Amino acid sequence: MIQEITILPGRDRNGQAEKFDAITMRAGETISIVGPTGSGKTALITDIELLAQGDTSTGRYLLLNGQVPDEEMRYNPTKKPIAMITQNTKCFTDLSTVDFLTIHARARGISDPSIVRRTIDLANTFTGEMIHPEVKVTVLSGGQTRSLLIADAILIGAAPIILLDEIENAGIFKQEVVRLIQSTGKIVLFVTHDPVIALLTKHRIIMSNGSVQKVIAQNELELRAAQNLLELDQRVGDIREKLRAGHMITHVQLA
Repeated sequence: MIQEITILPGRDRNGQAEKFDAITMRAGETISIVGPTGSGKTALITDIELLAQGDTSTGRYLLLNGQVPDEEMRYNPTKKPIAMITQNTKCFTDLSTVDFLTIHARARGISDPSIVRRTIDLANTFTGEMIHPEVKVTVLSGGQTRSLLIADAILIGAAPIILLDEIENAGIFKQEVVRLIQSTGKIVLFVTHDPVIALLTKHRIIMSNGSVQKVIAQNELELRAAQNLLELDQRVGDIREKLRAGHMITHVQLA
């Protein structure tokens, strides 16, 4: 059981040492990684996904439960405790959604026949475009694919650590994703430009020039601000769905 993952410092793009001792994330915590485009956010979660041991461009090291991960955990896909959903969600398979999930469940040793249906049902809570079981994975939209992979990571992959790269850009119901994931007891990291996601996470890692600059803990004032922003974001989301459904928008009241 993975209870915590620790990032040890590497170096920035200028070769200078990062100025933190260690960042430890524990089971049940949600963390956002924020910073300008090109600040090193994706490189950080890639280090985490690879369980880097000084062998990436950043020179960072990762520990699991305070220990160096063994080679099988790093390189054997069936043993890896990390699921990473990136902006490039391409599935090179001509399988139906049901067959795709069934094969993954079989590979994970899951015999419960309801797991596939439950995974599709969960994915459909994240997207306004319903995913039908018989539809091939290759014809799913970006939002549908991202929703399916997130649900798959939660229920079938059962990975204790989930990395999500800019889920707000996929046309999914990000608030539902955040709300559900926060109740799973997993370690979850969001790479995000979205203020709602950033404020809803327990900690924020601030990136610049390929380096971790600081880590900010959520406080009560920010939590209240997040709730206000959440209400505003929900109203914008409602308008978005009405536009998608072909309705005319003649009046907007956000305050």
